[in-house]
Amino acid sequence: MRYYSNGKLLLTAEYLVLEGATALALPTKFGQDLSVESISDPELIWASFDHQKQCWFEAVFSLPKLQIASTTFISSVEGNKEMIAEVLQIILYEAQKLNPNFLSGKGGFRVKTHLSFPRNWGLGSSSTLINNIASWAKVNAYTLLKNAFKGSGYDIACAQYNSPIWYRLEEGLPIVKTVKFAPKFADNLFFVYLNKKQNSRESIHLFHEKRGDLAKEMKAINALTKSITSTSKLKRFERYIDEHEDIISGILEIPKVKDVYFQDYFGSVKSLGGWGGDFVLVTGNEHTPDYFSCKGYKTIIPYSEMII
Repeated sequence: MRYYSNGKLLLTAEYLVLEGATALALPTKFGQDLSVESISDPELIWASFDHQKQCWFEAVFSLPKLQIASTTFISSVEGNKEMIAEVLQIILYEAQKLNPNFLSGKGGFRVKTHLSFPRNWGLGSSSTLINNIASWAKVNAYTLLKNAFKGSGYDIACAQYNSPIWYRLEEGLPIVKTVKFAPKFADNLFFVYLNKKQNSRESIHLFHEKRGDLAKEMKAINALTKSITSTSKLKRFERYIDEHEDIISGILEIPKVKDVYFQDYFGSVKSLGGWGGDFVLVTGNEHTPDYFSCKGYKTIIPYSEMII
């Protein structure tokens, strides 16, 4: 058995999507797969591979109680084997709670996961894993995410849909609508990796500390999501994402990424997801890659190579 989930990028309504704002979310061409092979021994043998097909994490769990028998962690990326094994254990535990038949047979399984993007890119190594495990366990992925961690769930929607979506929460339940977002100016859009890995849970905690009455901001962001989705003009698109940056900056009380790092850049710069790390969206032209490369940012991906 093989399961696959798309990665994600959140173009609008970061943070406010938690409060019910409508977000424009974009599934990526990068993702993660999970393959499952049955074995006779009552254990779960897990191996995770990175985008270079190198095994960076291994663990063995005894079944059916999912006790950690052994674990190995081979990576220069932050983290440790105990923490990663325990996070995986939590996800599997919660999947078992939702489906008591999951991992309950006499035999066991050999599982391998493969990322098609570097782990530190922030494209959803966790959300793609959760969605794949949910598919394997035959449980609701949004419920599994909620029970294991938290979050809005937009990343789960991106994992499941092969087109841009509008995503919002209504009374805590996900509402997903596929939308046509194929900007005529796609050649003028680039994703630049800031190489500052962002912790989603810390970002959400910051938002909850700062938030107040957000009715006005919610209304404005909802309008901007619709405008950003529908506009066919680059200049209008730039104006909309600049307005969006102003609103979120005001809520969080932190400066915009362009003001911090790229004051002399000729195009617009938009934070994506948790502010302060991972990718930003920039507008520009054929000179854009040279500008960011000279600034030390070597990962610059054209829109057409990133988004499904």
